Amino acid sequence: MGDLNYMKRALFQAEKAYHKDEVPVGAVVILDDQIISEAHNNSIKGLDPSGHAEIEALKKAALVVGNYRIKEAVMYVTLEPCMMCCGALVQARLAEVVFAARDPKSGVVVSNGQLLESSFLNHKVRYRQGPLENESSEILKRFFASRRS
Repeated sequence: MGDLNYMKRALFQAEKAYHKDEVPVGAVVILDDQIISEAHNNSIKGLDPSGHAEIEALKKAALVVGNYRIKEAVMYVTLEPCMMCCGALVQARLAEVVFAARDPKSGVVVSNGQLLESSFLNHKVRYRQGPLENESSEILKRFFASRRS
């Protein structure tokens, strides 16, 4: 399917979160060129501080493969992962994470601390910024603007 199509699926998940009054972030997990899980933020409705799209998608993917380690998988996510989510990506042994928009406040892949480059990690997750940065950023801006008014 390719980067653009996978990120479009993640953005679709972000739209679902938006319509549920959740922070609009979406994620998909790809293994062997197949989507094995899709999720969006569910912290507010789920009363779960760990209910980020990345965590939700990893949980579903682990059930699909029957293992908490999802080696060789790639995650596409609409927003640069936070510290908690980066930790989960490492624990799941993901091969790569591709994110759309940077998060200057809470993102730790490139914006703050470059956590995935830490020398103490026992697994290295590759990372890169992918397509749909503007679209992913725009839905977040719309969400937070609506919350302020």
